[in-house]
Amino acid sequence: MITLIMAKIGYIMATAHYEKLEADREWMQEYGCVKVIEENDADEKNRPPWKQLMVALERGDELVISKFSNAIRGARELAMFLEFCRVKVIRVISIHDRIDSNNELFPETKPSDVLLMMGSLPDEALVLRKSSEHVSKLQERMIVQLPPVSTSKERRMDREKTVINLYAAGHPIEEVWKASGFRSRSSVFRILNKHGIKLNRGKHSGPIKKKDERKNAKDSND
Repeated sequence: MITLIMAKIGYIMATAHYEKLEADREWMQEYGCVKVIEENDADEKNRPPWKQLMVALERGDELVISKFSNAIRGARELAMFLEFCRVKVIRVISIHDRIDSNNELFPETKPSDVLLMMGSLPDEALVLRKSSEHVSKLQERMIVQLPPVSTSKERRMDREKTVINLYAAGHPIEEVWKASGFRSRSSVFRILNKHGIKLNRGKHSGPIKKKDERKNAKDSND
């Protein structure tokens, strides 16, 4: 005789406002669930983990849920779910509804309690969905759009600081130019002139003159 190895799996719709998440997770783990699947507000509409769970369940497995309204969204879905569990012989345990389809846990639960769960399911599921939508909308509205940072401007300022600091520290123009990353030495002189830095060594001495001034000085010397 072949003995089936049954798996215990937990499922929780872990919305932002669900206050019993930790307690439910602990209950499922103590019961022996090999995995606890949790969905959040973003997944409430399409519920991909829940759909994947329905595909993964095999004959004889046990599914532990927080509450039927936490997992099922309406009477029609409940009927389809119960039929699915009947065909696959899936044991369903609902912690807060205190329902066990094998009638082993929660012996105090009466048929009237099950009927009450089924009757209140649509309203409770609707409240859960509206709460999830409300949380999602609030999160979207509270995202702060920060002004974009001009990285090119920051890089330009860093280059200029490098040029000024190296020149002030006594480094030759050639070294300042190579360290700055500019393609031409004229960019180094342009920055020094922009910030009023006086050239003070070698043939590069005195105030930096504009092109026209240099030309006129050369003509007068000739």
